Amino acid sequence: MDPVVPQLEKETRRRRGRLLFRHRRIPVRMLVPNFFTLLGLCAGLTSIRMSIEARYDLALAAIVFAALLDGLDGRVARLLKASSRFGAELDSLADFVNFGVAPAVMIFTWGLGDLKSFGWIAVMMFALASALRLARFNVMIDEDKPRWQKDFFTGMPTPAAAIVVLLPVYLASFGFDLRDAWWMKNIVIVYTLLIAFLMVSNIPTYSGKLLGERISREWVLPIFVLAVLYVAMLFTYPHETLAGTSMLYLAMIPVGWRRFQKNLEQDAQAGVGTDGGGAPPEGGDKTNEQSWIAEPQPGAKPLEAPGKSEDGRVVELRTPEPRS
Repeated sequence: MDPVVPQLEKETRRRRGRLLFRHRRIPVRMLVPNFFTLLGLCAGLTSIRMSIEARYDLALAAIVFAALLDGLDGRVARLLKASSRFGAELDSLADFVNFGVAPAVMIFTWGLGDLKSFGWIAVMMFALASALRLARFNVMIDEDKPRWQKDFFTGMPTPAAAIVVLLPVYLASFGFDLRDAWWMKNIVIVYTLLIAFLMVSNIPTYSGKLLGERISREWVLPIFVLAVLYVAMLFTYPHETLAGTSMLYLAMIPVGWRRFQKNLEQDAQAGVGTDGGGAPPEGGDKTNEQSWIAEPQPGAKPLEAPGKSEDGRVVELRTPEPRS
């Protein structure tokens, strides 16, 4: 029997016996992010119902609303210092329903229902890929990474995938309907499988997490104007705006990949440059300070620690330079 199995069983029993909350009284601020998550989950479930009833505009609006709430709950939790393990697990379950199941049901009822098994397999693969993507994200969240890698996701995130995979629905609203012919529906199947692959792939995608930390003063007003303009376009021309957003996001994937590779090359070059000795980098770890001390020259005496003379005065011992 594998010796690791008893340890895993012991750890599982310990976690099951652990209380959900350590304290008897919970601050109200700890519950606020979970309200946003539950509200987004209600939107995702409502989207499933609207898709079954063939009310696709309302189903799409519910998914977009859930995506907006998903972007808010994490930031609210960090702002209120109300992050918890319970909130993280609830958020993952809500994301699977909102951005895995709801878009899959919408695509199937919208255009792939006539293909029966082939269409169902495609949307099922999309939903499974979202579940695998979320599980991998939960495992990798505690890994130590360079600061610049926090600006990238590994694979396409599920909220973005839910918006992008509905591109055929947006195109159908202004005349380019892929349901007109049987072979065109195959394009929808291939496109759905492609988005599913991007979710479980290792392709880095830009997240923009570090974008909001510091901005130049002259960019404040233009950002406000662009944000208001985008919201106005989203309410006035929702399908056209979402179609343009999806195409722009897909076009930015190669750009983000090239930037990620460039940063990796810079890190590799910096690592090679420091192996040969020299001054330690500014703000470096002082625990590794000895690795930056140059090796003594041939013929030089080893360094000695400061000591005291016979009369008690502190004497600094220096290494004499080697004679030529």
